[in-house]
Amino acid sequence: MTVFQTSVTLPSIPAHLSIPQFFLDYQDGAELVGASKERQDRFKANKQPWLIEDDTGRKIWVDEVRTLKTRTVGLANALHIKYNIGFDDVVLVFSRNHVDYPVAIWATHRLGGIISGANPDFASNELEYQLQSSGASLIIVHPEALQTALSAAKAVGLPKERVIVFDLPRRKKDHSLSTVNELVELGSSRKVAFVEPQVDAKTKLAFLSYSSGTTGKPKAVAIPHFSVITNVIQFAVHHKVFLDYASWDDQRFREGDVAIAVLPFYHIYGLVLVLHFLLFSRISLVVVPRFNFVQMLDSIQKYKIGHLMLVPPQIVLLCKHPAVKNYDLKSVVRSVMVGAAPLSNEVNQQIISLLPNAHIGQGYGMTETCTASSCWSIETKRGPAGCAGQLMPGIRVRVLKPDGTYAGYDEPGELFVYSPSNALAYYKNEQATKETFIDGWVRTGDEGKIDRNNNLWVLDRIKEIMKVRGFQVAPAELEGCILNHPDVSDTCVVGVPDDYSGEVPMAFVVLSADIAKRVESEPGAANAIKESIKKHVADNKIHYKRLAGGVEFVDIIPKNPSGKLLRRVLREKAKEIRKVKAKL
Repeated sequence: MTVFQTSVTLPSIPAHLSIPQFFLDYQDGAELVGASKERQDRFKANKQPWLIEDDTGRKIWVDEVRTLKTRTVGLANALHIKYNIGFDDVVLVFSRNHVDYPVAIWATHRLGGIISGANPDFASNELEYQLQSSGASLIIVHPEALQTALSAAKAVGLPKERVIVFDLPRRKKDHSLSTVNELVELGSSRKVAFVEPQVDAKTKLAFLSYSSGTTGKPKAVAIPHFSVITNVIQFAVHHKVFLDYASWDDQRFREGDVAIAVLPFYHIYGLVLVLHFLLFSRISLVVVPRFNFVQMLDSIQKYKIGHLMLVPPQIVLLCKHPAVKNYDLKSVVRSVMVGAAPLSNEVNQQIISLLPNAHIGQGYGMTETCTASSCWSIETKRGPAGCAGQLMPGIRVRVLKPDGTYAGYDEPGELFVYSPSNALAYYKNEQATKETFIDGWVRTGDEGKIDRNNNLWVLDRIKEIMKVRGFQVAPAELEGCILNHPDVSDTCVVGVPDDYSGEVPMAFVVLSADIAKRVESEPGAANAIKESIKKHVADNKIHYKRLAGGVEFVDIIPKNPSGKLLRRVLREKAKEIRKVKAKL
């Protein structure tokens, strides 16, 4: 059996610390990853703000009076006194990014509680499902999502009084519920009534994070404290954080830098790598509540943001949006990491052209592996196009071929990942756990391969792979090609049934704004553009990868919060289109 792994050693990670104890109290983090005495001292001094509120510019430090540490203890005390939150109680955070989001997380953890983050754009029935499946006994909600939270709470029998609201700058309170600020004041004015429990970080649950999946309802992934701490250390060792391995200008992550927190904290990418890893690295986070591309460009310029952790649709906007030409990103952005879905070769080349001086590359991970398993090497400024990078310390990978044997170098198959950061199970779902968590390994459902340079290549979701005349066709490859067409703003490719080929590719396309207006005003323009897109693919891809299923224009490509394309939605839409055409 071939097992792929890196030769870099993972240091011994303390298993007796909870997440807030490690990130807020522990003073030996820099020493743990091998920092020099000078860098350790800078780690402990921590003179830059941890969080910056995007809307107001307000800066929040970790240990000044009435900021992160104090607010965390104050909120924990109030949650214990007023709501009796304690060991293994679940608190659901239903919110956009907010500077008090980490305070809510760490306060709950101080009490031994568990956090479950939910998408604030959920409909009431979707939130009801997460409330019921997680067993949450308290909701902390963003004001914009309050009515949905109240409706869902009522539906599951959770009293209105057990809904707490985040405070917003410049917005007066317009409800009778308790706010986080009020609870912090209450908890800070009272004697500390809780005793922070000692935990076995390897088994004590910290998060119930819901995996997006591709079929069925989302499943709660049971993630212990140790998993988050471990993945942060894996990422730090991989990137030589706090090490003087190169000149200051060439080091990828440096304390005192500024990053943008535009990915949602309720998703594993934003939760572990953006929030916890970047704060561990002493990089200030500009906290953005709602993604707006032009506003993101404004923030990059205003706060001199050097680090972008993004998903492919946001990279496409950087490459395609007309507003980009109004900003000097080259002199500010120094690092771009892409995760959550594959980035095509074409888009990869475009982002490199846009930011020729930046470190640019991809990583790979899952909620079930909490979080990253690979990332592009620190030894190179640019990751190979389409590559998910090299395995991080402590990670092992097996590649299972369709015939049931294990693959060697450059042989594709399903990826199985072992990591000390792996989650424990699907919460209260024994059958799904047996299918995915196998003897310490996570069955990813992704097709990939390892090359002879120990690079990981993720080819696609196995269930999304099309078979055209017996040949496998990866939708992501075609999407990258289509995005290189000048008239295309976004796209998603799905397979549709075909009597002759078994399955053929169909492309759903969002046109650029100018071209969309032209299609509306000029009869015949739509067909001409569709043929142009099909010809573009035919000119660049082998015959069986042509868009034999056609091209359909849509206003938007549906995606989940992590940026993954919701192919199943468009697959159903494709079936309906084919039925209608068959009747004509």
